[in-house]
Amino acid sequence: MDKELFFQAISKFFLGLIIIILLLFIPAGTLNYPNGWLFIALLFIPMFIAGIIMFIKSPALLKRRLNAKEEENEQKIVILISGAIFLFAFIVAGLNFRFGWIKLPQTIIMIASIIFLLSYIMYGEVLRENMYLSRTVEVTENQKVIDSGLYGLVRHPMYTSTIFLFLSMPLVLDSLFSFIIMLTYPIIIFFRIRNEEKVLENELEGYSEYKEKVKYKIIPFIW
Repeated sequence: MDKELFFQAISKFFLGLIIIILLLFIPAGTLNYPNGWLFIALLFIPMFIAGIIMFIKSPALLKRRLNAKEEENEQKIVILISGAIFLFAFIVAGLNFRFGWIKLPQTIIMIASIIFLLSYIMYGEVLRENMYLSRTVEVTENQKVIDSGLYGLVRHPMYTSTIFLFLSMPLVLDSLFSFIIMLTYPIIIFFRIRNEEKVLENELEGYSEYKEKVKYKIIPFIW
């Protein structure tokens, strides 16, 4: 067992959990924020299970997923802006609950929760299909173009899943204002993909041909 990887994964998991709890419940002014706990369960239980599976079956993939240090300057700016957006969205969700600004129908929250879980399943399938998948924009040694499965439909299925994840997230948290804030996320993804594809075309053999084969980036026939 790779003890260093294990402790790195566990420490980042619990650090993320603590940060989310603080960002949601301090603005909410109470721990009695049911939608906050619902979101935490939907996010962290599958994350924990996925982490265990990757640790056992693909530790190299887990190591890449834990590495969040970007080398590309443009990507550093994108990560900084997206981090600020998430920070703002979580805080606003807590404040929305605290002051009762707008309460969404339970039907919307239920549908958003289902979309969130389905998006997580899609995210897991992307991880299964692409063993080279990294959190940063990079090309690793011996990396090959993946053009089957979800990658046969769109070039960036991971971003497809995260768009649905992050747009459903504020609805799970019962916050329309946070949803409006998160509508900026697809714009962030647009700039991330633009830079990422430049790197892949320059450094990954066969990627230009793959672009010709698979025309759509995120959603078939739309984007």
